[in-house]
Amino acid sequence: MADVTLAAEVGRPLGSRATRRLRREGKIPGVIYGHGTDPVAVAVEARELRIALNGEAGANQLLSLETGSVTYLALAREMQRHPIAQTVTHVDFQIVRRDEVIAADVPVVLVGEAIEVHHGDGLVDQQMFTLAIRARPADIPTSLEVDISELIIGAQLRISDLALPAGVTTDVDPETAIVIGQPPRVVTLEAEGEEAPEGEAPAAAPAADAAADEG
Repeated sequence: MADVTLAAEVGRPLGSRATRRLRREGKIPGVIYGHGTDPVAVAVEARELRIALNGEAGANQLLSLETGSVTYLALAREMQRHPIAQTVTHVDFQIVRRDEVIAADVPVVLVGEAIEVHHGDGLVDQQMFTLAIRARPADIPTSLEVDISELIIGAQLRISDLALPAGVTTDVDPETAIVIGQPPRVVTLEAEGEEAPEGEAPAAAPAADAAADEG
């Protein structure tokens, strides 16, 4: 995974008023931390950060944060968002090393078509949308693909069926289901209290009941 370089301005003013001014200028306040480094308050261009994190790697994109005197290799973590606009309002950058194994969440993507499930009017029920993995920063995959072409109703694909790339591991239980071929949903109507469909006559009374009425 190639790095994306971002300019990180150090020495930003602190406080809510200063933070609002930064955002009006199109910048996002943040903090660089990790590996024994004292936290460094920075500001990055909102547009540049958005472009960097909207690539294939998403939030797992490796970032080279250039502060002028020091360049930090980091990942964007703990992003705070506006409750309505959902724009990023603050971001913590975690310093990483290229040779260390770190934790990350990777999207799980279904590929192929579950023809047997669809022919049986079943449902492809995806149970897992992200998988917690461990890998070196450069080995973190952009996504993990699960081929559902052979999925049938009543069967499931588990973590143990997933082919992880070299250098990638997970601590999730191998028996955990990723996707299940569910049977068709059947709507059961209660016999008692059901009205006869329009245009149909009510069911005839049993013969024994009719005889009793004549008596």
